[in-house]
Amino acid sequence: MEMMIDFPGGARVDAHFGSFTVKTDQPPAATAPTPFSVFLSSIGTCAGIYVLGFCQQRGLPTDGIRILQRIHPNFTGMIEKIDLEIQVPPSFPEKYRDSLIRSAELCAVKKHLENPPKFNITTAVSG
Repeated sequence: MEMMIDFPGGARVDAHFGSFTVKTDQPPAATAPTPFSVFLSSIGTCAGIYVLGFCQQRGLPTDGIRILQRIHPNFTGMIEKIDLEIQVPPSFPEKYRDSLIRSAELCAVKKHLENPPKFNITTAVSG
């Protein structure tokens, strides 16, 4: 997969891939989330895809299901721990709760954080 990153003005930095554009910006005049916020949101939304799929495969309603993501930084500001709390309504079957957790743990973003890729950063003359 390739993504093209460009700089449309101000502190904006956008990523383009396929037919999509992910817009980012920096405070104080941010018109979009910061790149780091987009990264963090990918963790919960990725887990959410698996939770949604689990429920859909079993015909379980997803009304009232949500994921609360809590970020715990250490004293340097680096993230030390991330909690994902899958909140379910009282009517959600108890027998599926552990399986729901296991489905969220399949998240590809989480797996890549646990086994991070190597980075290779270079420059090239365009044109």
